[in-house]
Amino acid sequence: MLAVSTAARLSVRGVRRAVVVAGQRQAAVQADTITRLLYSIGTKREVERYLRIFSSASHPSEPAKFAVIKIGGAVLDNLDELALIVLHGAGPQLNDIMEREGVVPDYIDGIRVTDAKTLQIARRVFMEENLKLVAALEKLGTRARPITSGVFSADYLDKEKYKLVGKITKVDKRPIEASIRAGALPILTSLAESADGQILNVNADIAAGELAKELEPMKIVFLNDKGGMFHGVTGQKLDVINLDEEYDSLMKEPWKELFTDSGAGTLIRRGYKLFKHDSIDSIGADRFRQVVHDRDPEVLAGFQSVTGVLNELKNTPYTIYGDEPLDVVAVVSHPEGEVPVMTKLLPSRQGMLNNVLDNVFHAIKKDHRKLFWTAQADDENRAWHFERADGSFTRAGKSLFWYGVQDVAEVERIVKDFEAKGRIDRSYLPVGPSAPPHRAAAAAPAGTRSFSTVARRPFNSVPGSSRGYATAATSSGPVSTEIKRLALIGARGYTGQALTTLLNGHPYLKLSHVSSRQLAGYPLEGYTKESMTYSNLSAEAVEEMEKEGEVDAWVMALPNGVGKPFVDAIDRGASHRGKDKSSVVIDLGADYRFDQGWTYGLPELYGRAPVRAAKRISNPGCYATSTQLLIAPLVNYIKPGVLPTVFGMSGYSGAGTIMKNDASGKPVTKPKVSPESLGSFVRPYSLTGHIHEREAGYHLSTLLPEGSTLKVAFIPSVAPWFSGIVSTVSVPLKQTMTASDVVGLFEEKYAGEKLIKIQKDVVQLHDVEGKHGWVAGGFQMSVERDRVVITGGLDNLLKGAATQCLQNLNLALGYDEYAGIPIA
Repeated sequence: MLAVSTAARLSVRGVRRAVVVAGQRQAAVQADTITRLLYSIGTKREVERYLRIFSSASHPSEPAKFAVIKIGGAVLDNLDELALIVLHGAGPQLNDIMEREGVVPDYIDGIRVTDAKTLQIARRVFMEENLKLVAALEKLGTRARPITSGVFSADYLDKEKYKLVGKITKVDKRPIEASIRAGALPILTSLAESADGQILNVNADIAAGELAKELEPMKIVFLNDKGGMFHGVTGQKLDVINLDEEYDSLMKEPWKELFTDSGAGTLIRRGYKLFKHDSIDSIGADRFRQVVHDRDPEVLAGFQSVTGVLNELKNTPYTIYGDEPLDVVAVVSHPEGEVPVMTKLLPSRQGMLNNVLDNVFHAIKKDHRKLFWTAQADDENRAWHFERADGSFTRAGKSLFWYGVQDVAEVERIVKDFEAKGRIDRSYLPVGPSAPPHRAAAAAPAGTRSFSTVARRPFNSVPGSSRGYATAATSSGPVSTEIKRLALIGARGYTGQALTTLLNGHPYLKLSHVSSRQLAGYPLEGYTKESMTYSNLSAEAVEEMEKEGEVDAWVMALPNGVGKPFVDAIDRGASHRGKDKSSVVIDLGADYRFDQGWTYGLPELYGRAPVRAAKRISNPGCYATSTQLLIAPLVNYIKPGVLPTVFGMSGYSGAGTIMKNDASGKPVTKPKVSPESLGSFVRPYSLTGHIHEREAGYHLSTLLPEGSTLKVAFIPSVAPWFSGIVSTVSVPLKQTMTASDVVGLFEEKYAGEKLIKIQKDVVQLHDVEGKHGWVAGGFQMSVERDRVVITGGLDNLLKGAATQCLQNLNLALGYDEYAGIPIA
């Protein structure tokens, strides 16, 4: 009958914004809020389940589940954003006020000794913090109800030792139920009452636990200023505690408490106990047969029978993993001395949504350092497989995944051994050329590959020659979901506007400052996460903000030569914090693209690892990005002494902006080169020595053997459309090649890249305008087959600027590389 969940954005300067979800029927406008909140705290599968649960709460015949959240008081003061407030503490605020009033806090065994004076202050502080939350929620149209008493009953914990500290004896959920029935969100404090009416202080962690016992929630989330719970011996953060699996072992640990440190929170959830057995009889042969009959895709498609599956189990030693209700069943074949193969992975939809599949897979990983497994290419859970694999092959509609093996040669050896012994169906093996990556990607369901291996036939090869492999790593290590703050300096131009739009859809990045000298004082348009006003930050202000750590990243969207004073200010501010604690800085101008102390941010060519480790990143130029992507696959095939030549046409937005006043006197952004001034003509400019010409050659040279350099000839033109670059490159070759050879080089170079598309046809404006990636096509050879002409393109404001910037921000801040970037 109840479902409680809320999020509020707070800062030391006061309440900024709040978002609410409640179990009773809410206004339709809150549907999007619910969804966005859930996506910020869980996976897609969890979100689907929560939405289904929360929506059922509006019907009195369907009692909903609970989500109980405890939030530490330090978070109320120190974090810009909080999520899921139901029960709050106020310890740091209490300490501050006690110190001002001359009361020295006293602790015994980690418990605050609470005398009458301390309790008097505590009641006042709890009331103030509680009403602050309620007022913020009410102001935003969400009904909220302060509940500062009547829920917890308690006896004295040890009156002589701790004085007015309570031990909860009873939880009365009626005030909470009444609040929900009235359509209001209950906001609780942890104060309790004794049988004779004495107010007693109770630790908020303890109160949250007692509340959870009464409400029996599906999940409990503890949030604090330190980020989660940590193992008392190993010091490792406990991201997730599955109570039914881990409670007993945790309670046997010699340490008595879970300590907090930096991290992203700890989730404690209920579930069923897992099992592993060496025989189907241990779980019940009939139950196992039914799971295979109902879920095995090979059986459902008619390729196998249930009897055939059972007979195959007898061929090798195996272990069956699963949970008690059989929401997930997995079979791992492990002959002695051989690499294990997970021959069956059969989750129910409930098992996916409840994370049982993750729990079972974790149990398998504990037992096996290496593992191979298979799945249909159209498996609805395809993304899950890619996220947990170190590599994969896809052949004839089927995929082979593995973890624990990083060397391609070892993968091939293992695969050949599987083939020889018949341990995996031959159709999974890389026995022939792959489908072109761009076609395979278009046909396949969306999924993130942490590692992909693509087989292709090298040009000029002969039948029977060995395969060549290209590998592309697209993610590394855990992905952060921490909310971080970004300051944008120079926000008035087209690129700043495009970046603002992208940030508006980013799940974790929030704009904290937008600076523009001309627009200072005006509201920022196109950003709906919260109301913002342009400021005019000085270099001194930027230095102070960096010194105080007010932002996690800076973006300089300024004309060439203008950003240096701000970058220098950030460096001075960072010197007070230490190099490792410096904010990330991305410069969209050309000032640092040749600076060895900065990382050049074009991940598709120069790698993700340098960007992930960088604090200072130069964003590539728009023309330079397209030029480098066009030439890079051919750098080792260019005829010596002859320059590749690129002719590029860009929409007029690439020429920059000026400020003019509209009829009301408000400054508005206008193009430096208007379409009217161009008419229907294309205007060439900077016919030699364009900075992007030098930039492309400079960085492409790093792909060559040490000591070699590459120069590029580049001729730009401005065209009468708004945005979009179409470039044509002519590359003289040192050996004869076919168009298909060149296409193969491009497909190999960019295999697995989500923002790159290789197509047959010549690139046209509609292929790139408003798109977030880069496209190549129209591969044509000269009659002599010693020169190739290729077209390529991107949107100069997106992949040529804002999208590329966000890609680099995501990598540097630890997010998924494509977070906030629409992937077509």
